[in-house]
Amino acid sequence: MALTGRTSLVAALGAAVAWLLPGWPGILLVMVPLLAVVLVDLALAAPVRTLTLSRAGAGSVRQGEEARVELTVTNTSGRALRGRLRDAWPPSSWQPGTSYEAARHRLDVPAGERRRVVTVLRPVRRGERHAERVTVRSYGPLGFAARQGNHRVPWTVRVLPPFASRKHLPAKLARLRELDGRTSVLIRGEGTEFDSLREYIPGDDVRSIDWRATARQSEVTVRTWRPERDRHLLLVLDTGRTAAGRVGDTPRLDAAMDAALLLTALASRAGDRVDLLAYDRRPRATVRGRSGREVLPSVVRALTTLEPELIETDTRGMAAAALAAAPRRSLIVLFTSLDSGPLEEGLLPVLPRLTHRHNVVVAAVSDPRIEEMAATRGTVTGVYEAAAGARYAAERRQTAARLRKLGVTVVDAPPEKLPPALADAYLALKAAGRL
Repeated sequence: MALTGRTSLVAALGAAVAWLLPGWPGILLVMVPLLAVVLVDLALAAPVRTLTLSRAGAGSVRQGEEARVELTVTNTSGRALRGRLRDAWPPSSWQPGTSYEAARHRLDVPAGERRRVVTVLRPVRRGERHAERVTVRSYGPLGFAARQGNHRVPWTVRVLPPFASRKHLPAKLARLRELDGRTSVLIRGEGTEFDSLREYIPGDDVRSIDWRATARQSEVTVRTWRPERDRHLLLVLDTGRTAAGRVGDTPRLDAAMDAALLLTALASRAGDRVDLLAYDRRPRATVRGRSGREVLPSVVRALTTLEPELIETDTRGMAAAALAAAPRRSLIVLFTSLDSGPLEEGLLPVLPRLTHRHNVVVAAVSDPRIEEMAATRGTVTGVYEAAAGARYAAERRQTAARLRKLGVTVVDAPPEKLPPALADAYLALKAAGRL
């Protein structure tokens, strides 16, 4: 049961009457009629428990986009239902400050009929969002009281990673087509596959001349090449405590996911095979054996519910898992931190095991705030911030230099620049014939 504001107003006016007629006579003069009106209103209100509710609508949505979930309310009673409905979801299902209005709906369902209400979600976090309870308040015709009850109507909406970096995909695919020989630009690189023969043009590498074909023809002929296909990429995401750190409003793991999705889309279009491994102390997500159009949806599903763990990553175990997932020569892209402490104690000792057999790329998310701190001047606090920022940046550069000495390609960029920078590094390796 719920009382309305009208009941409170009448009770307040009745208090004035009771003040003029003190004692039990005044109280009874106000309370008995009011109580009678409330009981009559409750008796005439449509029942809530007998309502039938069902759901339909979106089952998945990208983070930040709209998902419409329909709720059908069927009034099986003989009285019309006039009231309000609250469709409860977790707070992260809406933009901050909008959940109150978005979850509440007015209801007017005649006897024996049904009505449909639509709850529009706009999730701000990845993962699965489960519908909580549906609360229905049915008002009586006098507007003094209402029946109230809850219903469980299960529904789950999977909130997928936003994949904001997909805006870079057309430009990277154009570069890929150029490397692949689909445009007039054809390249030659060590370890690439033979594509076709064409007439020699001044400026071509003389090592690409095909002397046998030239002997058969009256003009100098050169070979053209294209990047090799069906190469294997293994994306390894470090989901330990360093992945939980935030850069601005974005966790490092989410920024790494965005870069991994762009690289997955690009490599699958290039004809390469892409596998995924998320690891801290044990595998948290794996994608293996997918090809073609199945790769990107599989990676998206695997990353949807992935969250960082506040534990130190077992780098030896991660290296062993990566080697087991890549038995042949592959490109291993390791998404981790470049902080000197965890890297020196964990990753550097095991890197030779990976670089001995595979090409390794380390992709790290840098914090633009560090550059801002290093440029701060004018106050004592600013000078200390500048010193701290400069020291951290120097340590990060030294760590990257040590990795490069081991033959590792290092991509260190802010969250919004990491996906295209990593895609460019992949294309550069492909153009050089190192895949």
